[in-house]
Amino acid sequence: MKRLSWVVTVALVLASPLVPSAEEGGTSHYAPGSFASFIDVLPDHPGLGVFNYFTYYNGSAGASRQFPLGGQIGANVKATASVETPGAFWVTPVKFLGANYAMGIALPFVWTDVTAQVTGPRGTTVQRKDVVRGLGDLEFWPVALSWSALGKDLHVDFFGGIYAPSGAYQTNRLANPGLGYWTGEPGVLVSYLGQKNGFEATTYIATDFNTQNPTTHYTSGDVFHIDLTLAQHLPLGPGVIGIGANGYYLKQFTGDSGSGAKLGSFEEMAAGVGPVLSYAVQAGKFGFAAELKWLPQLTTQNTTKGNFLWFKLGLSF
Repeated sequence: MKRLSWVVTVALVLASPLVPSAEEGGTSHYAPGSFASFIDVLPDHPGLGVFNYFTYYNGSAGASRQFPLGGQIGANVKATASVETPGAFWVTPVKFLGANYAMGIALPFVWTDVTAQVTGPRGTTVQRKDVVRGLGDLEFWPVALSWSALGKDLHVDFFGGIYAPSGAYQTNRLANPGLGYWTGEPGVLVSYLGQKNGFEATTYIATDFNTQNPTTHYTSGDVFHIDLTLAQHLPLGPGVIGIGANGYYLKQFTGDSGSGAKLGSFEEMAAGVGPVLSYAVQAGKFGFAAELKWLPQLTTQNTTKGNFLWFKLGLSF
């Protein structure tokens, strides 16, 4: 089985507000399931890769759970989000530390629907709903490095991701396309896909470092997260089909802070696991891959609980 190499996007996709969580605005730049499968591996030769990732999330939390939402405190939160994220990576001919040097960019379009019970300044509680559409926060990778070994069965990629607050953000709104602050996300993706045995094991390990939102004086805590995919790839027609499972674990290791952090440190934890199905075709220098995965959240703390659905498309040439 020939090793198929594609283009990657990164977590949130990536740059998209998806789900109420411990971070300000009830959202996080990192979206579970963004990475950690062969489709996220950088091409192992100079060239261009383009991708489109679609993400759907639906989740909720009970009336006893409070969340910071656009400078307000909300409870009984229900959130639905759809995010379309096109982007591209350019793998240059430049070599650095024995790796291919690459750079990339992704810009999500976000549709978010959030309902919650909000307590007003006079202590009265009202049910509110906000629906927003618009461009989310741009993510770009000024530095990405790609190594390969074991006859290209093993790939190791470093990503220096940055989320810029390019999406619209307003206080006193339950949902926002943007988050209003910067995030740096250094991460490493390690992917083994055997050309002879078809077995895949891919993991993405990263840390998100958040800056303060100058509008609300709220600093979201820093977050560690890991994604993992195990799959078996088998010949099917002109390409290969992959069937397996994916999962993730996320843990906030510093608390929220600043004068706007009305709920204190409010540290988040979440984990989930679900099935993944993929198909890939290689024709000379051209490669195409598609991936569908369902990622239900099995346990959460200081975040909503629900389901992620991903549909990824990648083309390299």
